[in-house]
Amino acid sequence: MGFNVNIDIGGTFTDFFAIRDGGDVRIAKTPSTHYDLSVGFMKGMQELARAYGLPASAFLSQTEAVHYCTTVGTNALIERTGPKLGLITTAGFEDTVFIGRARSWADGGGAEANKDLSRIQKPIPLVSRDMVVGIRERIDCFGKVVCPLRREDVIEKLQVLVDRGAMGFVVCLLWSFANPGHERMVKAIIEEEYPEDYLGSMPVTLSSDVSPKAGEYTRFTTAIVNAYIHGIMGEQLGHLVNELRDGGYKRPLLLVHNTGGMKKASRTRAVLTHNAGPVAGLHGSLTDGARYGQQNVIFTDMGGTSFDIGVITGGRLSTYDFIPVIDRWRTNIPAIEVKSIGAGGGSIAWVNEFLGGSLEVGPRSAGSMPGPACYDKGGQDPTVTDADLVLGYLNPDNYLGGKMLLDPDLSAQVIEKKIAKPLGIDVDEAALRIRRIVDAKMGQEVFSEVVVKGLDPRRFVLYACGGAGPTHACGFAPYVGVKRVITSPFSPVFGAFGAYTLPVRQVWEKSKAMKIFRWADQAYSEDAEGFNAVVHELKDVALRDLRLEGFSEDQVEFRLELEMRYGMQYNLTKVVSPHLTVYGPTEFKDICDRFTEQYSATYSPEATFPRGGINIECFYLTASVKSRLHEPEALPLRGPSPPDAARAGSRKAHWAGLGGPSETPVFVFEALEPGNTLTGPALVEARDTTYVIQPGWRFTLDPYRNGILEPAWAAVRPEEEEKR
Repeated sequence: MGFNVNIDIGGTFTDFFAIRDGGDVRIAKTPSTHYDLSVGFMKGMQELARAYGLPASAFLSQTEAVHYCTTVGTNALIERTGPKLGLITTAGFEDTVFIGRARSWADGGGAEANKDLSRIQKPIPLVSRDMVVGIRERIDCFGKVVCPLRREDVIEKLQVLVDRGAMGFVVCLLWSFANPGHERMVKAIIEEEYPEDYLGSMPVTLSSDVSPKAGEYTRFTTAIVNAYIHGIMGEQLGHLVNELRDGGYKRPLLLVHNTGGMKKASRTRAVLTHNAGPVAGLHGSLTDGARYGQQNVIFTDMGGTSFDIGVITGGRLSTYDFIPVIDRWRTNIPAIEVKSIGAGGGSIAWVNEFLGGSLEVGPRSAGSMPGPACYDKGGQDPTVTDADLVLGYLNPDNYLGGKMLLDPDLSAQVIEKKIAKPLGIDVDEAALRIRRIVDAKMGQEVFSEVVVKGLDPRRFVLYACGGAGPTHACGFAPYVGVKRVITSPFSPVFGAFGAYTLPVRQVWEKSKAMKIFRWADQAYSEDAEGFNAVVHELKDVALRDLRLEGFSEDQVEFRLELEMRYGMQYNLTKVVSPHLTVYGPTEFKDICDRFTEQYSATYSPEATFPRGGINIECFYLTASVKSRLHEPEALPLRGPSPPDAARAGSRKAHWAGLGGPSETPVFVFEALEPGNTLTGPALVEARDTTYVIQPGWRFTLDPYRNGILEPAWAAVRPEEEEKR
């Protein structure tokens, strides 16, 4: 009986979801050890082994797959611990990265920082100006060689970078995505001059391999970011794999990608691991929502450091980030769009003296070390978790299943000192305000994220995930306007659960401009050969990589997506092509109709303008290998009243509008039975989270042990809904 283990590293905790063949599930949480992520990783594996009643070596030897959402690359960027890189580019374009975009100072700066225009700065480049050289060569926009590359010029400039201490090379030449010939020649020269058997051998990153897309600045930054984090990731992941091997694990490590899939670590580009955890969680909500026939899902994950938001429409991951920002750098990787804001259990509450003493929450976080004040690890700032503890929502003796004890006195002290006294209010009122502010911040952000896409949030179901998601769901859901909130029994480790649901998948991309409906003669293109050539090129690369993964062609499913726009329009719209290959105008018409349909749904029918011509700008080919998931059985429904065994007494908790602390019933989640219903105010304690059911809300445990939260006025039984 083999195990499938899934890990998601967060800013505060590292989450684990393990499942044995047959559906036996165990979860675990350990504090993230940022000084060495493998320490927390291996502690979690040992905890899972104990949960299954096995020695760690036996558990690892029986583990068939490890899926890993890593933050190693992101941490390297934030801490600027990457190697000294040399950048080789086309002569005359050495300052591309330093000039940046018109608003590159705003990329990744956050809303608060971007407000202070007098102090905001462009990010410090990952490659210093003295480590950039230009070589004489030129390829035009059609991929034709205008100025040939000279070997002597490359060797001369290469020696300059070596003498200045380069520990790796990034090659970004003009129009290399149209013709990568010159970039490959540069790489061949470097490898010839510094072969692998020399100590001077250094990695070479080509922009045409990492990002074969139009967009000079973003192509440069994508290649640089990938090269910057590549070495550190390789070193740390190699160390982790060695520890797993020594422990008895015999299979490859699979890394989760921000494209909504995963691959072997050895076949993964480093830049694709950014933000993988939230993307995995989004896919988990898609998989779980399918059990309810939900096509439209809002995914939220409130952890210790951040609050993640994702939107699913039409029952699939279809929303890509237009230009993803990694740390402070705009890139053009094909990443699924998941937005993160600084609002989590560890978000710090503070009084903003510059705004007249207003109370703010986040974006700074206490992290895992020292963490909230109540952790008693030296934290001196009040956090959302401290406020929840003071309000009576959290049990100080049963946090994380009793593995961690909380000190409510420390929470009260820091809230009184830094919030209550400066504002002239008591501690309870300060804690209520902290909670209201963070709930409003999250709820309004979710509402904006849905509405800006032209969608109606009332037509969506909301997943409240993360360790603090069930604790705050009733607080932020009213701002969104949804009528139903789903909280999974795996909410505290939902990113890890989502990693389990992901297929082996990769996205290959290539920029290629094609006019498939011409405005001049109002006719559809006949260039089927040009279209199919791009698809076949991408398909060949995909099959080559997947064969190296051990899969045959008949196991692979392909999906073609196209970035399209009306002629002369700037914004691009991504659509799923109805055809993988085309034969003439008939298929091009189908593609144009699909584009018009998608554009109309996004921007309204009045905005469509096919007469202006329709262009394809970029091809995306997704290759997937479906995974076999264990489908949980629906449990029989019991009576609406919870059993006496589920009642765990009561404690005083503060509820807005009830005039002070009220004695509130407390229930044990694991003792509840499907069909049990609770009406707020009530508290439900699970091993790794607490469900806070506010007055006016109803909580129902469904047959899959998902907790369904509904406003009392909107809570309708499924059978009543069918009658309606």
